[in-house]
Amino acid sequence: MIVDDDTLIRDSLHLALSDSFEVHLAENRNQAIKLLRSMETPPQLALVDLGLPPTPHRPTEGFRLISELLAHSPDIKIIVLSGQDDDNNARHARTLGATDFIAKPCSPKDIKFQLQNALLIQASEHENTADIDLLGIVGLSLPIQAMRNQITLYAPTPFPVLIEGESGSGKERVAAAIQGLNPNSKAPFLIFNCAAISPNLLASTLFGHTKGAFTGANQAQSGFFEDAADGTLFLDEIGELPPDLQANLLRVLENGEYQRVGETITRKSRARILAATNRDLRQEVRAGNFRTDLYHRLSVFTIQVPPLRELGSDKLLLLDHFRNYYAKEIKRAPFELQPQAQQLWESYPFPGNTRELRNITIRLITKYPGLKVTEEQLAAELDLPNNAKSEIGADPLTQARQTLQQSNNFNLDEMLSEQTSRYIQVAMELSHNNISVAAKLLGMNRTTLYSRMESLQKQQKPNFTEQ
Repeated sequence: MIVDDDTLIRDSLHLALSDSFEVHLAENRNQAIKLLRSMETPPQLALVDLGLPPTPHRPTEGFRLISELLAHSPDIKIIVLSGQDDDNNARHARTLGATDFIAKPCSPKDIKFQLQNALLIQASEHENTADIDLLGIVGLSLPIQAMRNQITLYAPTPFPVLIEGESGSGKERVAAAIQGLNPNSKAPFLIFNCAAISPNLLASTLFGHTKGAFTGANQAQSGFFEDAADGTLFLDEIGELPPDLQANLLRVLENGEYQRVGETITRKSRARILAATNRDLRQEVRAGNFRTDLYHRLSVFTIQVPPLRELGSDKLLLLDHFRNYYAKEIKRAPFELQPQAQQLWESYPFPGNTRELRNITIRLITKYPGLKVTEEQLAAELDLPNNAKSEIGADPLTQARQTLQQSNNFNLDEMLSEQTSRYIQVAMELSHNNISVAAKLLGMNRTTLYSRMESLQKQQKPNFTEQ
């Protein structure tokens, strides 16, 4: 999928790539999502411009599209192709989950190489991997051990499990681990992404429909509940389910009953339900966006997938895991981190969680095979504030001294305000404007975050609640 508002660029890329790829075109974020929902199988790759209507001179729409594409299709590989090639934009796009960033103009040959490399990486991810344990979950930290214990405890039961966690933290892996330990593991395991289907098709996709139930229903069709039979149905992005569908899902959870669209016959579902969300469903319940009774039905058991910033030395275990795996798959010698680079790796919070860590590792393997990566080279791949990147390698007192000596109009309040604004904006984007989740990302109380945002808005900073 190519998403660019410039007709000439879209058509040129289509011409250059159509001999190797099946190409779909969109000119803005809404059109891209509509196209994605209409496709039986989502595209494996996406080339996305950051400057999209209605704000073509800002990267906001492109950033939103990256998050939405990954919400619809977690396996999609996104390469940003943009003239807004500011280092901050490139790093933030990668933090949100983009595989890489290509600055315009760029030759079709280079673009094709990047796309084919992304396909190679994607293919390797679909193969069986030798993970650290039988659950396929890498990590030895206490939060990961506690999560493993929960998975082991809940897997043999028939009850629903709600899996909560930030974007990129590995909720799908947890669902797969639960299914793997289920005594009925050979029964169907179906994944339904509630954000990936157009709202007016959700009911027929989940529950099926009869012939003639709506325009285009030329034959009867079973839904996910029927196809899951006595297996497991994993409802990803459950927080995106519209209110009317929430009532239908509640009925299935309460007594197993549902009806195909256009049918009066009541059918029975025996499927076990797993659900996942990056939203705070308790907050959604309080806001009136999610049914209280459905929340309690889904959360018989709840597993909280910890964010990567809380996992300490697991960051290094994940580095070893992905580095060795991808180096073998793409036939490149693994890189090493110099001591200062390793310290930076351990201190970096990875706001995009495991997905971001994996993509950074892949880029480092591609750029520095068999080499020792320096602190400066690693910093170029991380979403660090400008001042942090420029001060890599210097001690704090030297950093402050150089900054004050080199600036004639330094203003501490402005600098702190700018950094606060940036971190809040990133947290709001990563949390999909969920104040509670953003506050957790920033390590502060929700009311404190509210007051900081109000203060910044009075200073004519971005309106975070609308982004």
